Amino acid sequence: MMTLAAIVAGFILDLILGDPKWLPHPICLIGNFISFLEKSFRKVFGFSNNGLFFGGLLMVIIVVTVSFLLPYGILHAAQRISPALAFFLETFMCYQIFATKSLRDESLKVYYALKKDDLSDARKKLSWIVGRDTENLTPEEIGKAAVETVAENTADGIIAPMFYMFFGGAPPAFLYKGINTMDSMVGYRNEKYLYFGRCAAKLDDIANLLPSRITAGIMIIAAYFLNLDAVRAWKTFCRDRYNHLSLNSAMTESVAAGALNIQLGGGHYYFGQWVHKDTIGDNLRPVRAEDIVVADNLLYMTAVITLLLFSLIYLIIILFI
Repeated sequence: MMTLAAIVAGFILDLILGDPKWLPHPICLIGNFISFLEKSFRKVFGFSNNGLFFGGLLMVIIVVTVSFLLPYGILHAAQRISPALAFFLETFMCYQIFATKSLRDESLKVYYALKKDDLSDARKKLSWIVGRDTENLTPEEIGKAAVETVAENTADGIIAPMFYMFFGGAPPAFLYKGINTMDSMVGYRNEKYLYFGRCAAKLDDIANLLPSRITAGIMIIAAYFLNLDAVRAWKTFCRDRYNHLSLNSAMTESVAAGALNIQLGGGHYYFGQWVHKDTIGDNLRPVRAEDIVVADNLLYMTAVITLLLFSLIYLIIILFI
């Protein structure tokens, strides 16, 4: 029960506080650790394909181990001192893992820049939350990119870590965030990361396999409660859920595209290199800046419904099984 209370309290804290700039964030620490390991292992293993692959594999093993054992050790030590201290620390950890408010806030920065017709600022703000090149994007392309990242990160940044929290609190959620952060940093299919980032990318696919599909299903329900096009969301999901280079990303993007009656996806430039992607959804109307706000509402509704559903399942298991 303490784990459930810590998850719920952490979720509420995230909705209220978000990620203050002055507060050190553990995901940034994980990112710095990954960067250190990458630089070190590239020197040690050289630049052959086999060397890069084994260096990336070793990095994955170390990051996954540390991401789980460090919070586990802290909470175990705190529990021996005081259950109240352990609860406080786990609540704080869960709060820092969630990214609901920060995702909404960062996407709204793009929205406000578009509403002011400041394309330069909109492209800059967008570059903070997407991996593609943003320098030459049109207003509609900026809106599409923002909606896509909100939809994708509803799974990666909120529902997936929440899913793993219910299997053991903060430690398995941090393990997931270690995997996901590695994928976001090295999981690219380009010359630099094709071999070094392969293990990280494959592991992220596996870690998100079930959470992404759960998120998509609950997002369709959320679309219904928000009076969006839930029927088209379901049909688009069934048709386009694999229209992405990633095994999981189009799961939630297809739902968002259908719910908003817009088309997402398509090819983009990454690090100056064109990457072809299939489109997702139907081109029924142009994407508008306001679609970012609607995507954020869909994000919030999906997160709340998921927390309630997971909590109910958790209580049933604890009390009756």
